[in-house]
Amino acid sequence: MASTKPALAKAAPAAAPALAPAEAAAERARVLVVDDDERNLLAIRTVLEDVADVVVATSGEEALRHLLKGEFAVILLDVYMPGMDGYETAQMVRSREQTKRIPIVFLSAVNKDMEHLLRGYSMGAVDYVFKPVDATVLRSKVAVFVDLFNMTKEVERKAKAEQELLDANLKANAELLRTEQELRRAQQRQAAIIESLPIVLYLEPLEGTPRKPDFVSGDFKAVTGFDFAELREQPNLWAERLHEEDRERVVAAIEARKDSGVGSVEYRWRCADGSWKHFHDQSILLRDASGNPVEFAGTLMDVTDRRLLESQLVQARKMDAIGQLTGGIAHDFNNLLAAVLGGLSIIEKRLPLEEEHRKILGMARHAAEQGSELVRRLLAFARKQQLRPDRIEIDRLAKSVSDLLAHTLGGLVEVEWQIGENPGCAFADEAQLELALMNLIINARDAMPDGGTITVASDNRTVTPDHAEGDLTPGDYVVLSVSDTGHGIAPDMIEQVMEPFFTTKEVGKGTGLGLSMVYGFAKQSGGAIRIASKVGEGTRVEIWLPRAQASTETQVGKAREAAEQPESDPLNILLVDDHDGVRAITAGLLSDLGHQVTTAGDGPEALALIQASAHDFDLLVSDYAMPKLSGAELIRQARERVPGLPAIIITGYADKESIGERPDNVAILSKPFTPEQLRSCLTATVEAAKAVA
Repeated sequence: MASTKPALAKAAPAAAPALAPAEAAAERARVLVVDDDERNLLAIRTVLEDVADVVVATSGEEALRHLLKGEFAVILLDVYMPGMDGYETAQMVRSREQTKRIPIVFLSAVNKDMEHLLRGYSMGAVDYVFKPVDATVLRSKVAVFVDLFNMTKEVERKAKAEQELLDANLKANAELLRTEQELRRAQQRQAAIIESLPIVLYLEPLEGTPRKPDFVSGDFKAVTGFDFAELREQPNLWAERLHEEDRERVVAAIEARKDSGVGSVEYRWRCADGSWKHFHDQSILLRDASGNPVEFAGTLMDVTDRRLLESQLVQARKMDAIGQLTGGIAHDFNNLLAAVLGGLSIIEKRLPLEEEHRKILGMARHAAEQGSELVRRLLAFARKQQLRPDRIEIDRLAKSVSDLLAHTLGGLVEVEWQIGENPGCAFADEAQLELALMNLIINARDAMPDGGTITVASDNRTVTPDHAEGDLTPGDYVVLSVSDTGHGIAPDMIEQVMEPFFTTKEVGKGTGLGLSMVYGFAKQSGGAIRIASKVGEGTRVEIWLPRAQASTETQVGKAREAAEQPESDPLNILLVDDHDGVRAITAGLLSDLGHQVTTAGDGPEALALIQASAHDFDLLVSDYAMPKLSGAELIRQARERVPGLPAIIITGYADKESIGERPDNVAILSKPFTPEQLRSCLTATVEAAKAVA
C-alpha cells in the first residue's frame, strides 16, 4: 500500500520563522509524525526539523508508546496504515486524559470526499493535509501549532513563576508574621518573668534628694507592698523605712555612686505589712553619646530568702560540727562509762557491802547510767544513734514517758493517755520512741501557752496493698498520736515543719530539730509521720510504727531466755583492748562469769599469743579502735591462723556503720554494757559458732 502513495512535493527553500527568546531558552517543541512509509517520514523530518524536533513512528502502536513518554505540539497522522489505522489511533489518543488535547492533522492521499473528511473530524482531527503535500503548506500549518504550543508553555511557565513568586511572598509574609508573633510572645514572656521575679528595675535622676525614681518596672507592689504612686507621693518613704542600723551606711553608699558611677549595697527595709526584707540595690550611671551623665539605672532585688538560707546553712554547719564532735567523743566517753559501770558491778559482786554502801553504789551506778543515756541523746541529736528495735508494750511506754515528763510540763498542761484494752506492741527502739514522744508532747505544750489538755492515744492500723499511701508499705502498724488544742499550724507550713531548723517559735525558743528528729526516727524504723492541723483548733501528730509480729515476739523472747541462762561451760577467752581500765574491768566481768581470761594490749600482742597457743582459745573478744591493728583486722588475721574462731567486737562508737567492713559471724557489743548484756552476747556467739560448725 505504501508503494501506491505519491511522493511528497519538493520542499520550497523558505526560511523557518525565527524563534522568540523565551522559546529559544525553553526546550524545543516536538512533532510526532506517524506513517508506515519510511520515505515520507524522511521527507517530513527534513521539512520540519528547523521548526521543531521531529519524532517518527511507523505504526499506531509505536505512536502510542511515544505519547506515553512526553508531550507533543502536534501529531501528523497518516490515515491508512496496516494494523491500527489513523482513525483508530486518533480515537485512542483522544481517549487518554494526558493526550486528548494534542492537535491531530491527518495525512491522506485519497478519500477527499466529504464523508471521509467528516469521519476524520469526528475522530478528533483539527485539519487535513493531502498528499502530495506541499512543503511550505505543511511547514506553515505545523509552525502554527508549534507556536501555539510554545505560547501555551510560556503562559504555563509564567503562571508557574508567578505562582512561585506568590508562594514565596506568602511564605515571606507568613514568616514575618510568625517572627512578629514570636517577638511579641518573647516580650510578653520577658515581662511576665520580670513581673514574677522578686526584682524591680528602676531609672533614677542624678540629683534625687530625697531619693525618688522616675520609672519602675516589675511587680513593685509585690516586692515592697506599696504602689509606685505612693512612693512618688511620699518622697521620704524610702529613707524612713530603712533599718536604723543600716541607714547611715546605705545613705553613704548612695552618695558615693555619684563619683564612682556604680553602686551596690544591701540593706533591710520595712515593707507595707511591717515585715523586714533584705534588698540588694545595684545601680550604674548612664551617659549620652557625648559622655555626659544622664541618669542612674538600677535593680532592687529581694534577697530575703537567700539570707534566710545562708543563716540556716550556718546553723546547719554549727549543728554538723556539734554532731561531729559528739560522734568523736562518744567512743572515749563510752570507754570511761564502761570502766565505771563494770567496776561498780565487780565491787557489788565481790565485796560484802552494808546497806548504806549499797545505796551509795546504786547512786554511783545511776549517775553512770544517766551519763550513758546522755550520750545516747546527744547522738540522737546528731543523728548518729544505732537503733535497737525491740517489742515495745504501750502501757509500759506510757508510764516511762509520764515519769520522764513529770517535772517538765508545768501545772497548766495535763497529759491524758487513751490506750485501748488490747493495744498492739510497736517494733522500734524504745529509747528513741520515748524521745520522739517527749518532743511531740513538749511541742504541744508550747502551742498552748494558756494551758490545756494533751491527748496521747494508741491505735492499731493495717495498710492493705490496695490502699497503700505515700511512704507506708502494706502491713500492720501501731499508731501513736499526740493531739493538742493550741493555735495550730497554717496550711502552707504543714510541709515545712518537718524540715530541719524550721520553727514557728520565737528566736531563741527552739532549734527546729524536734519534728525533724521524730520524722527521721519514724523513717528509720520503717514507719512514717502524719500531721493534721487547723489554725485556732489544734494539731494532731501521728507516728506510724511497724507492729511487732508474733514471730518477732517469739525471737525476742527466745533471746531473753537465752540471756538469762547461765553459762554451761567455762571458756578460754582472749581479751584485747588498748584501754587499761576497760581491759581490766572487762576481764574481771568475764572472770566473774566463770571464764578463764588472757589479756593483750594491742593486735600484734594478741596475734603472738594466738600463734604460740593457736588452739587454746575458745573466743576472741577485741576492742575495735586500737593502734597498730583494728579489731576487725585482728579477727581477720586471727582466723587465718585459727579458722572459724568465734569473735566479738566491743566498741564505744555510736553505730555499726562507724566500724566499716568486718568479718562474717562477728557480734557487736556496744560500750557501756552490763554484765547481763555481756553474758548474753557470749552465749549467742558461742551458740552461733556451734551451729555453723
